[in-house]
Amino acid sequence: MSITILGIESSCDDTAAAIIKDGVILSNSIANQDVHRSFGGVVPELASRAHQQNIIPVVDHAIKKAGITRDEIDGVAFTRGPGLLGSLMVGTSFAKGFALARNIPIIEVNHLQAHVISLFIDMPDKEVKHPPFPFLCLLVSGGHTQLMKITGPLEMEVIGKTIDDAAGEAFDKCAKVMGLPYPGGPHVDKLAHQGNPERFNFAKPKVEGLDYSFSGLKTSFLYFLRDELKKDKQFIDKNLNDLCASLQHTIINILMEKLIIAARGEGIRHVALAGGVSANSGLREAFEDLKISRDWEVYIPAFSFSTDNAAMIAMTGYFKYMRKEFASQDIAPAARL
Repeated sequence: MSITILGIESSCDDTAAAIIKDGVILSNSIANQDVHRSFGGVVPELASRAHQQNIIPVVDHAIKKAGITRDEIDGVAFTRGPGLLGSLMVGTSFAKGFALARNIPIIEVNHLQAHVISLFIDMPDKEVKHPPFPFLCLLVSGGHTQLMKITGPLEMEVIGKTIDDAAGEAFDKCAKVMGLPYPGGPHVDKLAHQGNPERFNFAKPKVEGLDYSFSGLKTSFLYFLRDELKKDKQFIDKNLNDLCASLQHTIINILMEKLIIAARGEGIRHVALAGGVSANSGLREAFEDLKISRDWEVYIPAFSFSTDNAAMIAMTGYFKYMRKEFASQDIAPAARL
């Protein structure tokens, strides 16, 4: 029997809906919120209001693009958390109402788990290579940095995580100090292509085990700029490309060092990348280099599945539907799930 899942993603500032049928993506629609750019970050109240405006047309677009009717949907998967509570409430409420009206089950999804599950989405027009179990996954986003051991579609163990700031947060906050627009990570990535990654050296925090830390790097970067600007007020403008390249190089090195240690310790040669920062070209190149330098198998999601999207929510919902792991109508969103 075919299973068709509607996925709803509203954890932050993107309203997204997708249709997955038997693990194959049929549509993946998204509405971005440009209103936050002028504030230099996401404003929670504005985000939840925009979700209310966007969610019905986005879901309607996803269903039409998939070429199905509402009656063909077997279940509704939604992001329960983590995320902004107001934004999560919009998606959760819509999922409940849609499912109740059609008498179909709802499926709660952990946003972080879904980023990993995005590696298993099949495309209708081409073959996609999926990682075998077990494999290691480096999950890197604006709010989270985790190193995970994956032993099954829904069996995941966090073996390392950031003890303070996330890698994506380090990108964005350092970019803000340099005067780059929000979100800063993509701008750093673009400018880094034109710079020398070894021009400047920044602090690499020493953390025991497989955990990460990026707070010290941010502080090192801030103090470095403060001292150089005292000597030359135009320092950032004159060295922007090299600053971005060196910053990106440092963050990637920190991430890759722990991944390599974990792979050796676990005896695993299959490694994957997931999360919003997986769209960073430098990080993708570092993973691709592992194929040659270490003869590892590498798995990286398509760009459309790297940032927040509903396809990964629908795919996770599909796996949970197959196990009959349904939620009740009284379930509430959890910002810190």
